[in-house]
Amino acid sequence: MESQPVAGHQNRTYGTAHPGYIPAAAGGPAMFAPQAAEFQGPSAPPASMFDKMPGYEGTVAGGEGGFLPPPMSAFQVPQPQPGTEQPHWNIPSITKDTAREAFVQFASSKCCYSAAPAKDGVITQMDAFNTYRYRLETFTESRSTEWSHEPYNGQPVDALAQPPPGPWDVPAQTPNFFVDGKQIMKVPYTSSIKACHVCVGMGRKPCKDCAGAGNKVCWVCKGSGYRMRNDQCSHCNGRGRENCNHCRGQGSKQCETCRGKQQLLVYISLTVKWTNNSDNYVVEQSSGLQVGNLSNVSGKELFRDSQYMVYPVMGFPDPSVVNAAQRLVSEHQGRFPQTSRILQQRQAIELIPITKVTYSWKGKSHIYFVYGNEFKVSADNYPATCCCTVM
Repeated sequence: MESQPVAGHQNRTYGTAHPGYIPAAAGGPAMFAPQAAEFQGPSAPPASMFDKMPGYEGTVAGGEGGFLPPPMSAFQVPQPQPGTEQPHWNIPSITKDTAREAFVQFASSKCCYSAAPAKDGVITQMDAFNTYRYRLETFTESRSTEWSHEPYNGQPVDALAQPPPGPWDVPAQTPNFFVDGKQIMKVPYTSSIKACHVCVGMGRKPCKDCAGAGNKVCWVCKGSGYRMRNDQCSHCNGRGRENCNHCRGQGSKQCETCRGKQQLLVYISLTVKWTNNSDNYVVEQSSGLQVGNLSNVSGKELFRDSQYMVYPVMGFPDPSVVNAAQRLVSEHQGRFPQTSRILQQRQAIELIPITKVTYSWKGKSHIYFVYGNEFKVSADNYPATCCCTVM
């Protein structure tokens, strides 16, 4: 038997029709046909779809082709200058009233904590354990490419009109420094038109639900044409098959890849990512407060330096901060240029206030910590808790 065109799609065929297959007219009765084999289109675009573009030989489809190394920087890195002498910074301990108020707010925020220890406890000692936090931020730009496609709707076609610009020569709108961002764009002079590889340029694909037959086994009579007591099935009028609802009996559906356009615009897609890479170092302190608590609070900023490439802090009174700055700056400036371009660096030092408060309640001594500019409280062994049950 000769191949039959799919109903509603002129001069198109999907190969040899199955024996006994007669497409159903739109709204007409479904003719009996054996189940057709499921159409298997290509899972990925063939290599022939992609033109050879100078400078983009390693670009692949279906995923970003890896980060592209940036060109050599045209900037002359400035020579390090001796750091300015840091004054002796001292944050006075908080007052007892401030410590108590922070403690009362902490207790009232806990549904199972009695406010009595916070309100009635007697503060007997307050010790300051101020510590430093060094932060280094490196704002980078990375670029990657991949072959992409979209339905062709008359977009400009410019492939091979002239050599495309290099991946790092395509202009992009850089966001504010130290703010993550992403931009995706077409690389100029890489767009061409190709036949859709999924539907082979037809614009339609055999319906998966009926495998291209246009009809399928009646779900009521299971294909027998009869119900109980030899009664003819009223759902399919005894045919044993019914029109496919998904394709409305046509046996095919619009191709999702080209959206029925039959052609694709194929081009190289450039993804530009801006990332703020940040590392912190907190000086060890012997107060007993867990260092992890300090990650959610701010301190008094003592030092800030922002430029294209920073140099480690010099002359700071705490040698551990100086050592941390040297280590982190060396790591950032050695690691990120391998896959990205450094646009700006920023380093800062904060003094985080920590006060250890000792208080007495019901004849026993207890402690809590007040830390950060926000006066956060940590009290691991609060002396008056209860179990709450929500009804």
